Amino acid sequence: MLIYSLLTDLARQSAAGLRLLLVLTVLLGVGYPAAVWAVAQPMGDRAAGQPVRLDGKVVGSALLGQQFEGERWFHSRPSPNDHDTLASAPSNLGPSSEDLMSAIAERRATVAAAEGVDPEQVPADALTASGSGLDPHISPRYARLQAPRVARANGLETRDVLGLIESSTSGRHWGFLGEPGVNVLQLNLAIARERP
Repeated sequence: MLIYSLLTDLARQSAAGLRLLLVLTVLLGVGYPAAVWAVAQPMGDRAAGQPVRLDGKVVGSALLGQQFEGERWFHSRPSPNDHDTLASAPSNLGPSSEDLMSAIAERRATVAAAEGVDPEQVPADALTASGSGLDPHISPRYARLQAPRVARANGLETRDVLGLIESSTSGRHWGFLGEPGVNVLQLNLAIARERP
């Protein structure tokens, strides 16, 4: 009798657990994602990752950094994962890491040589990655540092490139959070449109 009672209780509890599992699976596995999708639809491109288009073709996202190389383009921040969105993570190297200090010294020398400036003039965002390694923005200071090289390589006047930087600079969020930034992809597209 005791065994029968225990088995009955176990079956009843298992059935209750299974019903709860099914209800939560439907609510959280189907209902919640469907509700989030429905709420996001009126937001248009913001819900789709803010794709940036050139001649109707998606060339990147306003939310994700990407690598730009060569003299003609503004360069992004360094990325420990080469801007791979599937490997988004910081490098986990701290200020006492010899590897990090060596990488920063190497980046400082490389940027200073490329831009023709004193190594002490290279801003921090040219030397270190963001927390995700995917930040699409650089500081206005880093953009202005690159302006003479980009202007020269594209046959533009430096003052015109500085004007593009100014018009591409976004302010602080809500007027007080964060720092002003320049979206590198959008700035490079503006450079491409201005090239003779």
